[in-house]
Amino acid sequence: MKKIILFFTLFASLTTYAQNTGSLVGKLIDLDSNNEPLIFANILIKGTIKGTTSDFDGLYSINGIEPGIHTVIYSFVGYETQEIKVEIFENKDTELNVSMKASAASLDEIVITTSTKRESETALLLEQKKAVEIKQSIGAEELSRKGVSDAAGAVAKISGVSKQEGSSNVYVRGLGDRYLNTTMNELSLPSNDVNKKNIDLNIFSSDIIENVSISKAYTTNFYGDFAAGNVNINSKDYSGNWFFDAFTATGFNTNAIDKDFVRSEGTGYFGYYGRYDHNPFAVILSHGVDPVSVDTPINFNYGASTGKSFTFKNDSKLSVFATASFGNNYEYRKGSAVDYTLTEKKAFDNNAEEYEYNTTTTAMASVNYRIDYDNSIKYNFLFINNSSDVVGYFGIDGKGRNRDAQVNTDEGFYQMNVQFDQTQMYVNQLLGNHTSGKFDIDWGFGYNYVFSKQPDRKRISLENYQYALDNDSDTNPIFYSNVVFDNQRYFQNIEDEEYNGRVNLAYNLNDNLKLNFGFNGRSKQRDFENIRYGYDIVDSNYQITNVNNFNSVFTLDNLNLNPEDNGVYEIKVINNIPGLSNTNRPGLPENTYEGKLDIFAGYADAEITFGEKWLILPGIRLESFQQDISFDVINLGNQGKNSLSSYKNFFLPSLNVKYTLNDNQNLRFSASQTVSIPEFKEVAPFVYEDISTKIGGNPDLLDIGYSKIFNIDLKYEWFYTKSEIISVALFTKQINDPINLVVGADATGTQRYFRTGDKANVYGIEVEVRKNILSDEENDSKLSVGFNATYMKTKQDLYSSIDGEYYDVSFEKSEDELQGASPLILNADINYSPTFGNYKPVANLIFSYFSDRIDALGSGQLGNVIEKGVPTLDFIWKNNIGENLEVNISIKNLLNPTIEYFRETTLGDISINSANGKGVTDYKRGMDLGLQLKYKF
Repeated sequence: MKKIILFFTLFASLTTYAQNTGSLVGKLIDLDSNNEPLIFANILIKGTIKGTTSDFDGLYSINGIEPGIHTVIYSFVGYETQEIKVEIFENKDTELNVSMKASAASLDEIVITTSTKRESETALLLEQKKAVEIKQSIGAEELSRKGVSDAAGAVAKISGVSKQEGSSNVYVRGLGDRYLNTTMNELSLPSNDVNKKNIDLNIFSSDIIENVSISKAYTTNFYGDFAAGNVNINSKDYSGNWFFDAFTATGFNTNAIDKDFVRSEGTGYFGYYGRYDHNPFAVILSHGVDPVSVDTPINFNYGASTGKSFTFKNDSKLSVFATASFGNNYEYRKGSAVDYTLTEKKAFDNNAEEYEYNTTTTAMASVNYRIDYDNSIKYNFLFINNSSDVVGYFGIDGKGRNRDAQVNTDEGFYQMNVQFDQTQMYVNQLLGNHTSGKFDIDWGFGYNYVFSKQPDRKRISLENYQYALDNDSDTNPIFYSNVVFDNQRYFQNIEDEEYNGRVNLAYNLNDNLKLNFGFNGRSKQRDFENIRYGYDIVDSNYQITNVNNFNSVFTLDNLNLNPEDNGVYEIKVINNIPGLSNTNRPGLPENTYEGKLDIFAGYADAEITFGEKWLILPGIRLESFQQDISFDVINLGNQGKNSLSSYKNFFLPSLNVKYTLNDNQNLRFSASQTVSIPEFKEVAPFVYEDISTKIGGNPDLLDIGYSKIFNIDLKYEWFYTKSEIISVALFTKQINDPINLVVGADATGTQRYFRTGDKANVYGIEVEVRKNILSDEENDSKLSVGFNATYMKTKQDLYSSIDGEYYDVSFEKSEDELQGASPLILNADINYSPTFGNYKPVANLIFSYFSDRIDALGSGQLGNVIEKGVPTLDFIWKNNIGENLEVNISIKNLLNPTIEYFRETTLGDISINSANGKGVTDYKRGMDLGLQLKYKF
């Protein structure tokens, strides 16, 4: 009882004292960095010991100040110190916002503070806390600590997000490529792959990334084609004195290091192909099909960054930043390649192998000109060259099977596939920010160009390959030539060109109301064409004495130019040039399509604050959408040449609400209506044929034109320290007329896109925890853990049959899960960062997992194609030695799980290949070991 009385006595005393004093609150603005918050600045009541520092939002608060007039000192290293008189009133918060200007004598410190805000985990967590919408980000600091090398790896660390192993596909809350959008600095990006809507996030090196964010709840500044979320990559920026740093790294894959590696002939170490200007027919005549040997498969990565700021009169400043890097990677896979629909068509059981060599070259430059403290303009340029060189051998043990084989269907079938893909991307962006009184204008214009090619893919097919493995010179393999194109050379070109822009006018009416009026739009054009040349084997009994030297077969001497020549082969093309034969002559493209996409939209929203608790953001968007596509393809006969168009106007409302429970806890609600529109690749009926899969589009999708989507989110956030969080989110979506990838129950087993039912529903819960276990005397974490999990349930109804103008399909099930949805997604990491003098190591153990999910729906009696769940575990060890040197070690894919796709059948699960995966299935990728040296000059 005495303790209770003492407690209430002390509490009453403190309460009485607090009621006789006042508080000073406010925000510090950094005039030298586009009015961003100034963090870690000092605020002191002159003549007292009362003071504080500004937080990551520039906010500060000093309590218990005696009423009266006081002088407040605002200071920060490199900035002009200010002394301001302010009157403090009893029982009242006095607000004083201060703008601080850097002194010309010292700009170095500005770099550290402004870049930290946009890259550090703590700063991004506070940004998430203050944001109006539901958004999560991962910054350069965390990417570096976790050893994440690209944007795809970055988003996969965010709750509710998973990456498809062996491909570029990213899933957010169970929804894949067609339900996502990708932007850079809030301007749209094109795709680098004919089969994808979004750009491959693997090609965005972490060297150019300041942070990556995913907005899971819709606001009207996003394009209406929004369901799972919007991925935005913010490129790195710089402001400060001259700097230069460089790094080099090496490593190897445990599967690849002991292999005699090969890659395509005609491709270079840096991932370039030098024959684009030559006619494909000329390439065939002058260059062979065999791959070439390469040096020891050791990975290398190196790059450098530099930047400098120049300060002029009248507070203007020019900041320049540039970075460039190159990296390569060798990977070897051995597994199966199986084409199985209702029955087996072709199978290579654990006797298929692929040698893959990847390169990424990245160069980025930005020029930021601050005209004055209220106006700035920035130009950003990005170049990426990405290449993939894959040499595949299928049936290497002589036991490959092919139902259509002419000699032996049960053994001896063999294929070689040599394929090089190169994508060159150019991104140009002009960005601006302007402030005048209560008005803020933020705008951007972009021009993107993508040059994506698959030049000279070579595919050779054999029978009786088992004879190549014996020692009998009298028995040899022969060419499999059921059709002309069983042995072929293939060329594919894609060019995307896009103009896009955005502008937002914000009117800050008062502290409680901010109005936003904006416009954004994009105009995109795609041109696609491909051509195949087939080797028609004239001598069907030709004996292949050396399966490693096809160049000795496909020579000009063996080309059958005249009937009396008795040559070995002839070169065939589908579309001949008028007046020329289709034999031994150049031809015209086999398949083409041209696509045009125009989206223009205006929007308005209001940020409304009620008291200190409520922040409400109602908005409305009016969007006009038009898509035109013209195609000329060979697989549809008389229907193969057509032009289609879809024009729609969308009226899209949204509501985002944030209720501040207290200084550290938020409750959020979001509701919106959005749409999903079909992509060119989903509509164009061109069929891409891989070794074991076929995939194509479906023009019937334009009959309805779009899917209507309703979204609801509810989220609780508790930021219990500056670097710790607990959050729980509930979400649901209804997708009307959903589109799914479906495997056709026909002889070809081609995968196509269909509107499979009236609606699909998604329900889910997300949980995220970040916790510091051990902290130092400055409350910085030494041992911390992070964990996030998403559990979801999806259900869609299925039509019993679909009778389209172009394609038909039927389903025996009346409902199923949604394609691409994993019921469970997990991400976790442990971070240990002690300090030993100048030695500051950081050790990370990072785990992720997604459960089995539908890769493609089965139709008719076909079961679904399932992607098997994959756990991954990485270890990253960073070693900061002194202020300038880093020595980093990484071991990735420690668990080395099996990557597998399988089809559900009445006879059990059968391993097959996926159009979304690699050329083999049921394989282990191996571990990647790496060593990096980085030095800051």
